Amino acid sequence: MTGTIGRARPGNRAAPADDLYELVSERQGRSLTITSNRAPSDWYPPFPNPVVAESLLDRLINTSHQVIMNGPSYRPNKRPRNSTDKTK
Repeated sequence: MTGTIGRARPGNRAAPADDLYELVSERQGRSLTITSNRAPSDWYPPFPNPVVAESLLDRLINTSHQVIMNGPSYRPNKRPRNSTDKTK
């Protein structure tokens, strides 16, 4: 979701960040699955207001179960092969 926030329209970064904050706030105490390829510390720059970012991360991290996956990406194995690609 932070990728979506990072691609917000120029000059209006607050709207997607506020939407994410509102979603997490409404779902507090209930199930919510969030995936990211960024560490929590990398979530601050997309938020125009650091207080909102801190509050959001506090709500997420203190009540979450984190699954950290390291290793090669699974995506290249599922990418359609080009008929001219002779590597495989």
